[in-house]
Amino acid sequence: MLSCQAAGMGQSTSHQMQLAADFKTGSDAFRSLGAAVPLAVVEEVLLNLPAKEVVLICRLVCLEWKELVDSAAHWRERCRREGIELRDASRPPNDWRLFYFLSKKRRNLLKNPRAEEKLHRWKLVENGGDGWKTEGNCAPLPNDTIDKCFATSYGMCLKEQLIDLKKEGYSPAFMDHLQPAIKISDWYAPRRDCGSFYKICVELLDQKKKPMRTFDPDPVYFEQWNDQQWCPMTHVFKDYGRGVRFIRFTHGGQDTQYWAGWYGIRVINSSVEICPAAER
Repeated sequence: MLSCQAAGMGQSTSHQMQLAADFKTGSDAFRSLGAAVPLAVVEEVLLNLPAKEVVLICRLVCLEWKELVDSAAHWRERCRREGIELRDASRPPNDWRLFYFLSKKRRNLLKNPRAEEKLHRWKLVENGGDGWKTEGNCAPLPNDTIDKCFATSYGMCLKEQLIDLKKEGYSPAFMDHLQPAIKISDWYAPRRDCGSFYKICVELLDQKKKPMRTFDPDPVYFEQWNDQQWCPMTHVFKDYGRGVRFIRFTHGGQDTQYWAGWYGIRVINSSVEICPAAER
């Protein structure tokens, strides 16, 4: 079966999954074949099997296969074939396998970050003045086509999301052992004709939702008659210790001239990502 699989790599995924199933059943005959097949052929077979099956099953066949699966070359090649690229080629990862799996899993853990569902999925912590609203963008974001934003009013406006890392697929053992970088980003902008300020606070929480690490910079103030440009806010948590189970993301602000309506800070395109490297 193995030689047939290696000779016809264009065969269906169902054949590849059957190969993994044979590993899982622990067939002695199949395992004895594994030791006799050229490693170059084995490598090609492994590269065409699901990565999770390769780690959990194929890696256990024999020492040679374990060394193949554990090699940086195997995971570099997987990245190349699947179009996973380094953001900074001058800084290759220390662990290519971890880089591969984190890259495949990477996504924004915040829901409705672009106001496409109005205020749905956000908890309104403070809703002062005329409250939060969504509206059209006052100015275009750099290199993006987002046409909506969240707008604040003349009283304090704060909204938050609580991210349950286990529900998002990041187990306690994974977070404690690997402590992957956690990158947060946000975009904020004032109205040109009104002064305002922007506020953000992001907390890494333990199982009881008590803060372990906090990013809480000073508010950013804008004077009236400013250039009305979108500004980025970014931060990377790393080496934060064991026990992180939740992330609480809170942001908002208000205008500083207390005008009725929605003349306060605008926010949009927020994100929280589990990253393969400590990016800035």
